[in-house]
Amino acid sequence: MLTSSGPERSWAALRASWLVFEDEAVLALNKPAGIPVIGERGGVDLLALARGGGECLRPVHRIDRVTSGLVLFAKEPRAHASLSRQLARRTLERTYLAIVRSGGLPTRGTIDLPLTAGRKGRVRVAAPRASIAFDAAHQRWSVASAEILADRRIYPSLTLFARVWESADHTLVVVRPITGRRHQIRVHFAWIGYPVEGDPLFPVRDAPPTTRTCLHSWRLAFDAEWRNGERITIEAAPEEDFWEPLHGSLPFPHWSAVLERAHRAAEELAEL
Repeated sequence: MLTSSGPERSWAALRASWLVFEDEAVLALNKPAGIPVIGERGGVDLLALARGGGECLRPVHRIDRVTSGLVLFAKEPRAHASLSRQLARRTLERTYLAIVRSGGLPTRGTIDLPLTAGRKGRVRVAAPRASIAFDAAHQRWSVASAEILADRRIYPSLTLFARVWESADHTLVVVRPITGRRHQIRVHFAWIGYPVEGDPLFPVRDAPPTTRTCLHSWRLAFDAEWRNGERITIEAAPEEDFWEPLHGSLPFPHWSAVLERAHRAAEELAEL
């Protein structure tokens, strides 16, 4: 689909099928898993597709190749500058859905674990795994400052989550990354013992095969200064393949019932 019709026609068709929100300054697309936002070695990325179709877009944030969901682009420099400031000030809110392995997560939780680059540049927690402590009273994972690696560049990283539903093998969570580090959600959940289902960075031994990583950029909220400061919230539900690990487990007639629960959990997180 990406190459059969030439870049201009391909981009026009893909843009139309992925479009979630657009105005004079920004564009939000619901990216499928498997396509990077910005070029990696080989393959196709969203910015290259847009350029091939004659459109210059400026990404406000990124999501991983294996992650699906909302990506926000600015169509002109003023909007990009405004949204970049909001991202830095943490007033641009990003909310994800994730299916993680195993049950037992608290109703709400905070993962406060600094990140760094490990071997071959892979992102890891900047402390020994054994030093991660869970404070049950505050539902918080953290490491003591004395345990943080002293010879690395350290990136403070904070993730909030709320449990939506769980079975014996999986938990569906709503996730708010307060900081926006590379692979943050995936590393944080894996290092506390709950890897995201289907994550190639943290494969689970003897786990049933999945078609994708079950992490989805679900909601974005930002202030549109070009529209007199209007607060805009956009949302994109996951495609059917996201729910594959939960087939036969959920006691609901349709995924929409699960999303209703997720909305309530997201509102609770917004109050923290």
